[in-house]
Amino acid sequence: MKIAVTGSIATDHLMSFPGRFADQLIADQLDKVSLSFLIDDLIVRRGGVAANIAFGMAQLGLTPVLVGAVGADFADYRSWLERHGVDCDSVHVSEVAHTARFVCTTDTDMCQIASFYAGAMSEARNIELAPVAQRVGRLDLVLVGANDPEAMLRHSAECRERGYHFAADPSQQLARMDGSDVAGLIDGATYLLTNEYEKSLLQSKAGLTDAQLLDRVTIRVTTLGKDGVEIEGRDVPRLHVPAVRDVREVDPTGVGDGFRGGFFAGLSWGLGLEQAAQVGCLSAAMVLENHGAQEYQIHRDAFVKRLAESYGDAVADQVRPHLLG
Repeated sequence: MKIAVTGSIATDHLMSFPGRFADQLIADQLDKVSLSFLIDDLIVRRGGVAANIAFGMAQLGLTPVLVGAVGADFADYRSWLERHGVDCDSVHVSEVAHTARFVCTTDTDMCQIASFYAGAMSEARNIELAPVAQRVGRLDLVLVGANDPEAMLRHSAECRERGYHFAADPSQQLARMDGSDVAGLIDGATYLLTNEYEKSLLQSKAGLTDAQLLDRVTIRVTTLGKDGVEIEGRDVPRLHVPAVRDVREVDPTGVGDGFRGGFFAGLSWGLGLEQAAQVGCLSAAMVLENHGAQEYQIHRDAFVKRLAESYGDAVADQVRPHLLG
């Protein structure tokens, strides 16, 4: 299965606050917020939603095609991704801008306050998907992840025009889009992926009920944090997959990207939606147990063992043949 993953490619600057953001906020003073948090540490990691998802797929044996825009400072990052199995030959390199930066502080409740500097990402709007498909032979699925908003709209429009199946994953960029842009992004998507809050925001902006949303997309996937994931489709009854058991929470950055990497890897193997979501939940848990979105490694025996412990031997037996030893 040939999968192109479009979206942001960035460097993550991750900080930890040894308290609760909620304790620092005064309900009747939110219009005058002016806060500074003294942090415990700073960790710089590789990130960006497209790169994180592609890395996750590659950890599971796929060779995803990464599509996005970066700066000339991407050389070391490219080497890392290619060494781990990601195809980076369709990444656009800017001549004037640096690779994007994500700056995020996490509190003890795993709540986050973050800022994102686009940098070279704004040039992603110049990328066309047809040459990518021509280079790799075909595109079975295009994941349209958080990116320059114009790039996201261009990619989804090109998918509709050329008949590529696509997954709409607006994520953080919902805050930058108005209702018509949101509708234009998701219309005709095979999959729509959001977390619970993003689903409500998307429906509010686009003015869509649950039923109307499912008229526009084939399958809706909503991640629920510690409560797992919910899947529903036009011809798919509502399905709930619980989260993995016994997870040690370290850093939530990139957890949703980990789920997506595992979920689409599972679908590429021919698993059903429930089993693919179980693989996604375990991949997400492995991200959560590390600082940074690409600091985990999947080893077949350990991965299959944890999968069996949470979801049973049947799915573990289905997944084992697809993983390298």
